[in-house]
Amino acid sequence: MKELLDAVRRHAETLVQDEVIIPTAIPGMNLARSLYTSDLIHAVAQPHVVIVVQGAKTVTMGAQTFAFSAGETLLVAADVPTTSQIVRASPAAPYYSLVLQLDAAIVAELSAEIDAVAVGSTAESPVRVDTTEREVADAALRLLRLLDRPAAAPVLQAQLLREMHYWLLAGHHGNAIRLLGLPDGHVQRIARAVAVLRADYARALPVERLAAVAGMSPSSFHQHFRTVTSLSPLQFQKQLRLIEARRLMLARGLSSSHAAFEVGYESVPQFTREYGRFFGLSPARDVKAAKERLAA
Repeated sequence: MKELLDAVRRHAETLVQDEVIIPTAIPGMNLARSLYTSDLIHAVAQPHVVIVVQGAKTVTMGAQTFAFSAGETLLVAADVPTTSQIVRASPAAPYYSLVLQLDAAIVAELSAEIDAVAVGSTAESPVRVDTTEREVADAALRLLRLLDRPAAAPVLQAQLLREMHYWLLAGHHGNAIRLLGLPDGHVQRIARAVAVLRADYARALPVERLAAVAGMSPSSFHQHFRTVTSLSPLQFQKQLRLIEARRLMLARGLSSSHAAFEVGYESVPQFTREYGRFFGLSPARDVKAAKERLAA
């Protein structure tokens, strides 16, 4: 893991901007770096893995909280709302991790080729933590080394990304990751509905329309949606709206009323109540506190 830490540190220091998440030239692969512990970060993440090489972080989904640190990998195997926080970082020992988006097409192709054990139930938690296997760390290191060879990256990156997915499938997280590759599986069906929610979160979306996209009856869809995401479709949409409203206020300077209408709320008082319940502060106080922390 020391070689991987050295590579992540070197590239993060080269590429780093003000943001914690640092994009790389490899599609779907980002680095994360933070000199300090963070506030709570709310997001609806797409399926990905986080390989921590220094520092520690916590991620909460519903009532479950997962703590992970250097030498461990977090898997998020479905589109689920999470609250995360960097809990160990300092200027002397920053938090570093490698973040890889999972490609369902690669997962499906590999799953059809390898002699895999039976796929587990979607009732298993879509968020989990386990030790980073040596093969996964080695594949991640070789992907990072491609950043030093820009001419080689277009030729080799697809092969190395495929290998990275293979070792993830062959390891501790394999059973949960395989669910992403089942075209008619519940996880993929719910993912199609989530894609509609992401695109049209500001509009009223009848559950019948979402169920039709998923190819399920409304009652079956509601049950499987909650199993996969831990939320009802309405709760999921509400969290998407609130997270986007916060981004609009912080990044574009919109007022709370303008942000509320932008994300689909018709009542500003309702928006203010739901925002306070979700983030723990009113919109005005939350934005003020965030700006003060940034200034500090």
